Amino acid sequence: MTNVTTTVTKESRVLAALQAGSKGLTAAQMTSRFGVANPTATITNLRQKGFAIYANRLTNKGGETRTFYRLGTPSRSLVAAGYRARAAARLYGITV
Repeated sequence: MTNVTTTVTKESRVLAALQAGSKGLTAAQMTSRFGVANPTATITNLRQKGFAIYANRLTNKGGETRTFYRLGTPSRSLVAAGYRARAAARLYGITV
């Protein structure tokens, strides 16, 4: 019998929560729910892996501003900018 262990990373748990379609996650929620020490770095890593994660800032009546991260669909202009950046990198010999 083979014993298979699946490692679920904090990053994958954050991604699963974003994919679940909630209104979004704050940095504090990522830290408390998933134990993410640096939520900004986690979001950056997911973006670099190709996930379109948007930051929406909301201010409540008390004047407190919070940033909610949500998973979305990239616009055509964003996809086009990505292709232009990759083409420029190839032109100048930069490894992406």
